[in-house]
Amino acid sequence: MGSGTELKAVGRCAGCTVKSEGLFCDLGIGALQELSRIRVESSYPKGARLFEEQDAPGGIYILCQGRVKLSMTSSEGKSVILRIAEPGEVLGLHAAVSGRPYQARAETLEPSVVSFVRREDFLRFLQENPESSLRAAQQLSRNYQSACERVRSLGLAHSAEGKLAGFLLLWATKGRPSPQGTRVVLALTHEEIGQMIGLSRETVTRTMSDFQRRQLVARRGATLVIQNKDALAQFAGI
Repeated sequence: MGSGTELKAVGRCAGCTVKSEGLFCDLGIGALQELSRIRVESSYPKGARLFEEQDAPGGIYILCQGRVKLSMTSSEGKSVILRIAEPGEVLGLHAAVSGRPYQARAETLEPSVVSFVRREDFLRFLQENPESSLRAAQQLSRNYQSACERVRSLGLAHSAEGKLAGFLLLWATKGRPSPQGTRVVLALTHEEIGQMIGLSRETVTRTMSDFQRRQLVARRGATLVIQNKDALAQFAGI
């Protein structure tokens, strides 16, 4: 799946050339044709807002290319990043199914291609395609599991080192093994990482530098290598 500025029009779902392992990407041909009929595809620049907290649920957003940040803001203006959505994910799913307002703000982290499906059309699509209903339930379950894992990793950690170590171990589950360790793309700033784990940018920078000095991790640009998972697990208390 390409990302960044190398965007391609998705066109029809059944003939998609940038298909990922997403929620609806490998449905049967009939369901994909119907999904193509009811969705509207748009390209967004970096920093575009798809929806805001407490907005009425107009529909779902299928992330075809790019990455989207889901965050919440307190009354004092403090922002917390809930997660980073990857291609294939459906955003606003809980709100569309429940009819309740969106729980978070969705903002593109890079140029992205997103498809929008109106709530009425989406609910009818689920009713007429049982497999799609099962897929939707599975994503809601994965979202819940991911939230529990994040709370567990942060809740068990009582220090900055423990919080950052827990975050890096969770992120490493998306990586691939290499001779140097687990290699994963981490295209987040230290400020964004801090917003995900409740630390200041300065603390994340200091702690990451310490981990690098101890050769627990290595980072060059957006590439992170987890060199010592056992040591990070000790910091995280898991």
